[in-house]
Amino acid sequence: MAKRDNLTASECAAPPRIPRHVAIIMDGNNRWEKRRGLSGPKGHRAGVEAVRGVIRACKDHGVEVLTLFAFSSENWGRPVSEVRALLALLSRYLRNEVKELHKDGVRVRFIGKRGGLSERQQNLMQESEDLTRDNTSATIVIAVDYGGQWDIAQATQKLARQVQEGSLQPQDITPELIDRNMSISDLPQPDLCIRTGGDFRVSNFMLWQFAYTELYFIDILWPDFTEAEFACALDEYSRRERRFGIRESDVLVAGRSHNA
Repeated sequence: MAKRDNLTASECAAPPRIPRHVAIIMDGNNRWEKRRGLSGPKGHRAGVEAVRGVIRACKDHGVEVLTLFAFSSENWGRPVSEVRALLALLSRYLRNEVKELHKDGVRVRFIGKRGGLSERQQNLMQESEDLTRDNTSATIVIAVDYGGQWDIAQATQKLARQVQEGSLQPQDITPELIDRNMSISDLPQPDLCIRTGGDFRVSNFMLWQFAYTELYFIDILWPDFTEAEFACALDEYSRRERRFGIRESDVLVAGRSHNA
């Protein structure tokens, strides 16, 4: 669980080292709702407000890429009413927010399988990507019907087809080649993953990309995750020493630095 060295959220200063790419597992909407005796998708609606705050915080701190785990492959196993409410909320978010993001120069991307979504939802996603395609101030990646295992499988299937066609030899398949076929191959790998809600796992999210990602777990439920809490996560990130499997002395000798 995250520790703040006795700092409160309001006392977290702007960190000296900012991650280029932050990924977030937004957990705790249902528990937030139940603790307040609410019903319906009110927890998820409150979670949308937290998303708006984090997007503002990314802009303020200069984070280049924000990836949000909005709907996992496993979420289809939830009650039908909740699944419908989640996807309807996503559609409403896209209709209401994307034009404003476009004005701010933000590019919107989606990763995951789209075939299980309605035609209307798929069209909204495509329209959002098309509208913001050339924006360069920041990128928001929304993972919908996404799973890390699926991402690895679809990358290897692409390579298997090339082997079958004779354009690629099995011995030429390298981690770098697999990486170039992953969903976000054109973006920097996540530097920091934040998970709210108190659980200590990544829940099949970006398994390949998280090889050297710094993990930050916090028990605050997602609707209560504020811009100040985000600043604390960045502050914690800036305190960590990222060696990427190399000893600090080796890094210094080689004249290399992997700091974001």
